[in-house]
Amino acid sequence: MNEKFKIFTNILLEWNQIHNLTGAKTIAEIEANIQDSIYPSKFIDRPNSILDVGTGAGFPGLILAITYPNAKVVLCEPRKKRASFLKYVAMELELKNVTVIKKRVEEYQDEPFELISSRAVTNTKILLNLTQHLSTSKTRYLFYKGEQVFNEVEDITSDINYDIIKREKRNYLYIKA
Repeated sequence: MNEKFKIFTNILLEWNQIHNLTGAKTIAEIEANIQDSIYPSKFIDRPNSILDVGTGAGFPGLILAITYPNAKVVLCEPRKKRASFLKYVAMELELKNVTVIKKRVEEYQDEPFELISSRAVTNTKILLNLTQHLSTSKTRYLFYKGEQVFNEVEDITSDINYDIIKREKRNYLYIKA
């Protein structure tokens, strides 16, 4: 495993004892979350800019920032302790491509992103609405979903081009530009 992933794992284990950032409490659980986060790199187009909504303990946004070191990555996390953790990890790993924004995504203003990702934040339709001011017709979306994804895609317009890639209990919803 990548050295930066090992350092991230150790920092997360340390912080998690005090701040309860994630349910992943062991090295194996954190490594499984890292693998879950990077798996889509097998099928998505390489992004130049990524916005991760509700990054939490770093999944998937921080992991994507390590995976795509040349991409501008913004981690949008409204909770103070999680945003502080993300800033600390980005500094420790010298991730110059990462910016942590302690705001709700609907309050954040920036240029549109090529890829908007999210894991376990809210349903697809709400996420698309919350991020529409940060997207264009060329923006792609990568949402890490469970079984509800099939019901959620029924609620979005029929002219959206998407794939659902299943791996174990995870469904990756990839909405293409």
